[in-house]
Amino acid sequence: MCLAVDIEERNPLHLAAMKGQVHVLNELVRVRPQAARVTVSWGETILHLCVKYGQLESFKALVEVMNNQEFVNAKDDYGMTVLHLAVAYKQIETIKFLLTRTSVEVNGLNANGLTAMDVLAQSRRGLKDFDIAESLRDAGAIRAAEILHWKTETTPLIAQNVATNQPDTQHQWVQKTYKKEDWLTRKRDSLMVVASLMATMSFQAGLTPPGGLWQDDFTGTATERSHESGHSIIADTNQSYYTQYLAANTTSFMASMSIILLLVTGLPFQRRFFMWILTVIVWIAITSMAITYRISLLFITPKSQELDVTQVLDYALRAWLAVMSFLLLAHTIRLTLNFFKRVEYVLGKKERPPPPLPYPNNIDF
Repeated sequence: MCLAVDIEERNPLHLAAMKGQVHVLNELVRVRPQAARVTVSWGETILHLCVKYGQLESFKALVEVMNNQEFVNAKDDYGMTVLHLAVAYKQIETIKFLLTRTSVEVNGLNANGLTAMDVLAQSRRGLKDFDIAESLRDAGAIRAAEILHWKTETTPLIAQNVATNQPDTQHQWVQKTYKKEDWLTRKRDSLMVVASLMATMSFQAGLTPPGGLWQDDFTGTATERSHESGHSIIADTNQSYYTQYLAANTTSFMASMSIILLLVTGLPFQRRFFMWILTVIVWIAITSMAITYRISLLFITPKSQELDVTQVLDYALRAWLAVMSFLLLAHTIRLTLNFFKRVEYVLGKKERPPPPLPYPNNIDF
């Protein structure tokens, strides 16, 4: 009975898993465990069906009962493992369970040569993407291009160094470059999310300045100025604050948009110069947001407490600027030293005489 199938090649175990009937599923697996290994159309296993129908409890029960690595890493006719499928369906709990409780192959490739990280990058953007990406990275997940880069770049250099018995300087340089590129690749999605949030905050702050907008039209009197509905209150009541607020907020918005543009253009950020540019723009965006925050609080603070609030904000802003300036200075010094080292290396290479030709001693010129 457990091996009987319907027109879609699904047996009772498949149906119980799809419906989330965990007790029935446990009993059927106990009676006929080989029925759980039967695949349906397109080569999907019972675990694939659990993911497709969002049955996490059935999925956990099957993994714990079967306790088999090949069962967890089984692929359908498209080369999709359950990890690929869970990432495609954005099932964060299933992904975390697979990464922490099973021996799933994190960087397995499907029929299109894509890893789970590639599937996430090509899927529709959602709110769960950041958590899924962090979980995959913590488990050591990388993209297929990084696997190919590692194979083509590091392996030949290792063989060359072993054969020539020379110091492993080239291999160390490639490893260092790969690690820097891999760090930025792993953090690219996070930086993109942060930059998008900063741009959204700046855009919203520009539309809703501190104090709000006038809700009515007023022609004005001898003692009060006129205003129109929809215009900024701070622009009419405190022109100095409004100018500073607009400048800081616009700077933050443009810097955030520049970060997004730099990340999507694919510049070689393993080069220190481009990394320095990205660091400077991030510094400008965050500092501008801090200044915008200061101006907003000062405008909405009552006159009786304005002095105390100003002192607190000034101390905090100075401390923040000191930290940011130190980091920026450190990156600038590092970039400058690296530049001089490169210049010294190039000049030394040009001035170095060519090695003598190994002519035999018995040849007379």
